[in-house]
Amino acid sequence: MLSESDRKCLLRLARMAATAALAGAPTPTVTVDSAALKTPCGAFVTLKNAGRLRGCIGQFGARAPLYQTVQQMAVAATRDPRFVGHPVTLAELDRIHIEISALSPPEKVKDPLADIELGRHGIIIDGPFGSGCFLPQVAAETGWSKQEFLSNCAAHKAGMPADAWKDPGVTVYRFEAEVFGEPEG
Repeated sequence: MLSESDRKCLLRLARMAATAALAGAPTPTVTVDSAALKTPCGAFVTLKNAGRLRGCIGQFGARAPLYQTVQQMAVAATRDPRFVGHPVTLAELDRIHIEISALSPPEKVKDPLADIELGRHGIIIDGPFGSGCFLPQVAAETGWSKQEFLSNCAAHKAGMPADAWKDPGVTVYRFEAEVFGEPEG
C-alpha cells in the first residue's frame, strides 16, 4: 500500500517525465527516499483528456523500482501506438489527467469465472499466438459481465477468438492494482 505522499510523488514524476518526453528532453534524474517507491513493481500509466483515452502503457514485470517504471511508462504512454496519427502534444498536456496503476504480480487462475472478481482483478490472457490485458478498472468503466470482460480481452486485446479464454491451451492470469490519479477538475 502506497502512502499519500508516495502517490503524489509518483504522479509528479509521471507528469515530469511526460513533459520532458514531449519537449524532446531527457527524463529528469531523481532520487526518492521512500522504500515503497524503490521496490521493483509493475505499473501502468494512463493518459486521458476530457475522459477520453490518449495513452495507456505498462509493464507487468518488476524489472525496476516503481518510481522508474512509472517514469518509463509515462514516456511510453505519450507515444501509445494506438494514437500514432494523433499523438499527445505538449500543448495538450495541461489538459491531460494522469492515472497510475501499481500492479501486484500476476497469478495464474484455474477457473476464470470463479477466480476473478470484477473491479478487483485485472486479467492477462496469454495464448500461443498472442496475449492481451485489461486493468481492473476496465470492468467498472464498461459495466461488462465476467464473460464479456474475458471475451473482449481475448478478442480485442489478444487478437484471439472471443471464447479463447475457455481453451485449455490459453492461460488466464489475474492481478490487482492500486489505482490513483491526479485530482480532476
